[in-house]
Amino acid sequence: MFNSTRNDPSVSKIVVVATFIAALMISPLAVAQEHEHGKDSAASKEVTGEVVDMMCYVDHNAVGEKHGQSCGAKCIKSGGPAGIVSDGKAYLVVGEHKPINDQLAEYCGTSITVKGKIAERGGIAMIENAEIVKK
Repeated sequence: MFNSTRNDPSVSKIVVVATFIAALMISPLAVAQEHEHGKDSAASKEVTGEVVDMMCYVDHNAVGEKHGQSCGAKCIKSGGPAGIVSDGKAYLVVGEHKPINDQLAEYCGTSITVKGKIAERGGIAMIENAEIVKK
């Protein structure tokens, strides 16, 4: 039967420990796969709104074509964060793990449609893997 005074590990203990270690090794892979940024059309949404330079928009509500084509486009081309404002909600707009400022700068102050995955956290909304929808 069961001998509780034995000092060598039993087979069942080894199996439990090995399974636990394997689970710990595999779990980061599962999390990484869940975080994958593939272009899943089911998760992709379109947003239509005005392209803004987020620094001026957040600081002093700078919108419109006059600001967009003077200051806004320069800020976006210089690497400032670009966004889109739709129905009073502002979204940070980024490409696939990189800014798409070069593409958005020419539209600053005008209305366009972008398509991408919507993500929100801590009061900040973002459209990632964004692409401009040509109409």
